[in-house]
Amino acid sequence: MASRILIVDDAPQIRRVLKTVLAARGYEVWTAASGEEALEEFRRGLPELVILDLALPGMGGVEVCRELRRSSPVPIIVLSVRNAEADKVQALDAGADDYLTKPFGAEELLARIRSVMRRSGAKAELDTLRLGELTVDFNRRAILRDGAGNVEETKLTPKEFELLRYFAANAGRVLTHRALLQAVWGPDYGEQTEYLRVFVNQLRRKLEPDPSRPRYLLTEPWVGYRLDLPE
Repeated sequence: MASRILIVDDAPQIRRVLKTVLAARGYEVWTAASGEEALEEFRRGLPELVILDLALPGMGGVEVCRELRRSSPVPIIVLSVRNAEADKVQALDAGADDYLTKPFGAEELLARIRSVMRRSGAKAELDTLRLGELTVDFNRRAILRDGAGNVEETKLTPKEFELLRYFAANAGRVLTHRALLQAVWGPDYGEQTEYLRVFVNQLRRKLEPDPSRPRYLLTEPWVGYRLDLPE
């Protein structure tokens, strides 16, 4: 059965192009031109993914995102001409899973769709996580590397474990600095980005084939980080 996608954008040409591109890839697509219409269409059809513009007439995109999050974990990808850090952080903190700036390529959008839909179908709590030659064993709190028939084990510190487990539970989703800090360090945190830099660098040294060019634990400049799982 085809996955159902709701496109929310007040520009008819954008809705038309996106519908054509996604329908050609086998998705079932319907559209809305305003925030209010988006909520009606969502309740009527219960899509598996929402593609949402921020600049909507009436109810804005951030408000739509918050309203959807009150009742649904549906993946939300924001598409917007707004490229400022504050706009991205606001949308992600409101519950968006990803943020793509216009103009964008069709293949990039399709890749983001695949990523967030993989995440939505994954277990929230993982026993293991496979990254290339590595296996993260959350029960053992260790990273296992299988090399030439010998398994090498690298232990995770408590904070590394908590941070990686949160990344794994939200794989494919852009996580803001504030969201990560409050999830791992507690609600009184939010501005201590240096904590994240230290622990993300430590995880990269344990996870990445080349920590200077990360393949899995990616930086979203000025916004946060994303754990990108291999296909």
